[in-house]
Amino acid sequence: MTPSIITPRGMHRRHFLGHLAATTLGIPAAQFFANLRANAAVARKNQRSCIVLWMSGGPSHLDIWDLKPDSEKNGGPFKPIATSAPGVSISEHMPKTAKQMHHLNVLRSLDSKEGNHERGTYLMHTGYVPNPTVVHPGWGSTAAFEIGSRMEDFDLPHCVSINTPGQGAGFLGMSYTPFMVQNPNAPIANLAPPADVDDLRLDRRLQLLGRVETNFIKQRGAAPAVDHQAVYRKTIKMMNSKYKDIFKLDSESPEVREAYGKHSFGSGCLLARRLVEQGVTYVEVAMGGWDTHADNFDALSTRLLPELDQGMAALTADLASRGLLDTTMIVWMGEFGRTPRINQNAGRDHWPRSWSVVMGGGGMKSGQVVGSTDKDGVDVSDRPIGVMDMIATMTKTMGIGIDTQYTTPRGRPMKVVDGGKPIAELVG
Repeated sequence: MTPSIITPRGMHRRHFLGHLAATTLGIPAAQFFANLRANAAVARKNQRSCIVLWMSGGPSHLDIWDLKPDSEKNGGPFKPIATSAPGVSISEHMPKTAKQMHHLNVLRSLDSKEGNHERGTYLMHTGYVPNPTVVHPGWGSTAAFEIGSRMEDFDLPHCVSINTPGQGAGFLGMSYTPFMVQNPNAPIANLAPPADVDDLRLDRRLQLLGRVETNFIKQRGAAPAVDHQAVYRKTIKMMNSKYKDIFKLDSESPEVREAYGKHSFGSGCLLARRLVEQGVTYVEVAMGGWDTHADNFDALSTRLLPELDQGMAALTADLASRGLLDTTMIVWMGEFGRTPRINQNAGRDHWPRSWSVVMGGGGMKSGQVVGSTDKDGVDVSDRPIGVMDMIATMTKTMGIGIDTQYTTPRGRPMKVVDGGKPIAELVG
C-alpha cells in the first residue's frame, strides 16, 4: 500500500527522513538505520584517499620538475634548486615545495601520446583513449565506487571536483559523478532550501517527488531515473548532515588560511584536506592557465608557480603533520607537458612524448626521481612510464584489485587497469 502524503501533525525533519528512507525512495530501512556507526568510524579512520592536483592546459614540466640548465636551446631562464630529497632538484620558483619533496616522487619519463587537450584530459583521468562505443569512468569515480560505496552511513560525496567539473563516471552512473565545487571560497549552491520554503513544505515536496520517481521506475525501469533518485537521496542526506559545514573554510585559523593562500587553488587544497580528513575517497583540485603557448616564463614566475608552490606545499605538509599522508595519495598532473623547444613567442607548445608527473603519500616510497629524459628533454632516456602504469600504481596504492573488471551496459568487459603495471620503485 502506498503511504499517504505526510501532514503537519507530529511531523518534523527527522521523522520525515526516516519515513522517506523506508518508503518513497525505496531505501530499505535496515540500510538507513543499521547499527554500523562504530564500524564506519573505524573504516573512516583507515580509509584511503586520493587528492589529484590537476593543471588544466598542460603544465611546462621542463620549468618545474625536469629543468635542463645545460641545454642552450631548450633550457629556459629558470634554475634548479636542491630539495629535502637528496639528489632531487626542482625549479627555483618552487621553494616551499622543495622543502616537502622527501614526501613526494617525480616521474620524469611519462609518454602519454595524446597532445590534444580533450583527448589528453580523458586519457589521464581514465587510462584509456576516447572510444565512441563506451564512456569510461574517471579513475576518481572508480575509486569512489570501489571504496566509498562500502561506507553505507557516509553523508558526503566520495568523488569531489574543485574548480572543475572533473571527469564523469561513465557507465558507473550518476551516483559516482564528481560533486562539483565551483568556488571553494564561496558557499555551496543549493545546499539549503529556498528561504520561503519551510521544513514541512520541503518534506512534502520530497515525498511527492519520491513517490513519482518510484512509480516511474517500477513502470519503466529506466537507469537514468534510478541514478537521479540516488543523487537526490545523497543530496538530502548531505543537506541534513553534520558534515555540511565542511565546505566552509572560515572555521580554519588565519594562520592555516595564510599558509595555503586564499586564491582558488590554495583554498581548494585546504578544502581537499578537510574532505579527506572526514573520509572522502577522491578529491580533484584544478588550477587553470597552463596553456602557455606565449610568455611562458612570465606566466609561470609571476602567477602560476607561486600559487602552485604555496598550495601544494601547504597541503603536503598539513597532511603529513596530521598523520594523513600515509593514507592519502597526492598526484600532480595535467593533460600533457610542453615542448622542449621554446617557440618564437617565448612559449612552449603541447608535448606528450616525454614529460613529468608527481606522486606521493598513500604509503608509497618517497623522495625519489623515477626515469629521466636526455639533456635536451626530447626523448626518454631511462625507465619509460605509460599512463596505465600510473593508473596501476594509483589503483594498487588505494587497495583496489589490479584485476578489477566491469561489464559495460553493452556487455563489454572493461578493466580498471588494462596492460599497465604498478611502478615498482614506488609500490614494489
